[in-house]
Amino acid sequence: MVIEHVDVGYRSANGSKILVADICASLMPASLVALVGRNGTGKSTLLRTLAGFLPPLAGTISMGQGIVFTTSKKVQPHTLAKLVSVVLTNRPALSNLRVEEVVALGRSPYTNFWGTLTSADQNIVSEAMRLVGICNLKDRQMQALSDGEQQKVFLAKALAQQTPVILLDEPTAFLDYQSKKEVMHLLSQLAHNEGKSILLSTHDIPQAIAVADNIWYIEEGRLFTNAIEKVKSLI
Repeated sequence: MVIEHVDVGYRSANGSKILVADICASLMPASLVALVGRNGTGKSTLLRTLAGFLPPLAGTISMGQGIVFTTSKKVQPHTLAKLVSVVLTNRPALSNLRVEEVVALGRSPYTNFWGTLTSADQNIVSEAMRLVGICNLKDRQMQALSDGEQQKVFLAKALAQQTPVILLDEPTAFLDYQSKKEVMHLLSQLAHNEGKSILLSTHDIPQAIAVADNIWYIEEGRLFTNAIEKVKSLI
């Protein structure tokens, strides 16, 4: 993913509000990047823009495979769903669904109207659960899982979606210390072993420094890349 001179923010009847301006950055394959900054600086807005939920206010975002979107050009959701998967802080209500059924939702961009899984789809779902280490949970219902276990289920769902880019908004929020460590190290392994470009927002700066390959830092409307040393000074 290549981001060129992008402004992110919101449009309203009174005009546009830019939160982060003139972003130039790249998300490389097989890398884990942590996005940090104070509350309200635009971390979630940047992620939502990169995910295609919000249009950029300026500039271009190139997704690979010739897919580019700009202020006026959108990408069809079905196409975007094969390029970017998203794990949000606010989890959808999935009570009474089994873990395997939730992970299988990641195959939605590839299945027919009825969501029928082929044997190949089922193998991909099983492999996603294996990679995340939740095969033993496949028949459990979502409401019976801990927060850490649920987060791993949504990671497996993102893997089953088979996108080159995975975006996560505060994936360790509400987790205990041990679960935070497990999720961050799991993300690092998935990035390096599966060749994924993973970008996550976080307030846990020590964990980000310990695990991430790179850190992006938002301050006063600007995005600083390669900001590990800059962020260390904030601790």
